[in-house]
Amino acid sequence: MGDIVSSFFISLDGVVESPDQWHFPYWNDEMGAAVEAGMQSAAAMLMGRTLYDEWSSYWTSAEAEPEIAKTFARLPKYVLSSSLQKADWENTTIISGDVAAGVRELKERIDGDINMSGSATTVRWLLANGLLDRLNLLVHPIAVGHGRRLFEDTPTHPLKLVKSETFETGVLNLSYVPADPA
Repeated sequence: MGDIVSSFFISLDGVVESPDQWHFPYWNDEMGAAVEAGMQSAAAMLMGRTLYDEWSSYWTSAEAEPEIAKTFARLPKYVLSSSLQKADWENTTIISGDVAAGVRELKERIDGDINMSGSATTVRWLLANGLLDRLNLLVHPIAVGHGRRLFEDTPTHPLKLVKSETFETGVLNLSYVPADPA
């Protein structure tokens, strides 16, 4: 059975939007190893429509780093969308209709981690439907002050910390699983 694992670069004030504008000063070998470990664990990728549009455009372009592009190309990719009719990126399947049932079936069928990077709206939906298994956060020691936050207008979701590590840059590498409500 597969586990859905979502990972984010996130600021202290919860911003996940446009990490390319604030994240890179904190990148080091420790973070690179953590990101690489997450990529290596992926049996498949799950994403929302917006992230699919962004990634399929970039990772199939000449600008993309070839080795990472090959990794993403070979991985089975699943897109949650009620509007996407056709997916041109190789090894991509659209999950539509009864999306929750489609995701449960995917989790039953995949052996290993079903990774997500980004897709905050999708992660909130997965949490609300009891489908997210682990949330990995690389918390950066910066308050961005603007931008979309991971948790905006959401119900309460109790989480349990299962791993924590501090990098030399002050970035916290945290892993959470859903906790039973108290």
